[in-house]
Amino acid sequence: MSKMEYPLKFQFKIGTFSNDFVAKDANGNTIAYVRQKMFKLKEQIVVYSDESKSKEIFKIDANKWLDFNTAYNFTSSDGVELGKVARKGWRSLFKAKYELYDEKDVQDLVIQEENAWVKVVDSLFGEIPILGIFAGYFFNPKYTITRPDGTLVARAVKDKSFWGRKFSIVKEAEFETGEELRVMLGTMMMILLERRRG
Repeated sequence: MSKMEYPLKFQFKIGTFSNDFVAKDANGNTIAYVRQKMFKLKEQIVVYSDESKSKEIFKIDANKWLDFNTAYNFTSSDGVELGKVARKGWRSLFKAKYELYDEKDVQDLVIQEENAWVKVVDSLFGEIPILGIFAGYFFNPKYTITRPDGTLVARAVKDKSFWGRKFSIVKEAEFETGEELRVMLGTMMMILLERRRG
C-alpha cells in the first residue's frame, strides 16, 4: 500500500446485507474496501483496493469457529503471511484487549479499550427506543494501540455518528517496520468484532 495520510477514517455502509466499510485517508482517498463474508462457519474478511471490489489485496481469516480465543490471520493476495490479531478470551468481554503478532508469530502490539464503561453505557443507551439512535453522539469508545513496552503508537476511536458507523485511526508515533499494516488490519478486525457489542 502507498503512504497513508492520517487520521484514517472507516465508515460502515448502511443498507447493505454484508458488514462492509470503506477506509479513507485524511485526504479522502480510498485506501481499502472491507467486506465481511456472510454465512461462513469461520469468519473471513476480504480487503479490496477500492469499492469496485476488482482487486483483492488482503484476507483476514479466523483460525477457529466461534471461539473467544480466536486468532485472525492476515495474508496478502498472493498468500504471504503478514501476522495476526488475537482476542484475549473471556477477559475481552468487559474490556476489549487484542494482541497483534508479526509474521514470525512474535507479539509486537496491543489494542486495548481505554474505558470499558463507555462501551457498556453506549450499548445500554443504544437499546432505548428512539433515544438509542443518538447513542453514537454521546458515548464513543476509544482504544489505545501500544507496543509491549507501553509506547503508544496509535489510537482507534469511534466517531460521533448515527448508528455508530464511523471510526478513526489516529497516528501517535512513527511506526516500525510492518507495524502500520498490522495496525490497520488488526483495527479493521477489532472494529468488526467490537461493533457487534455496541
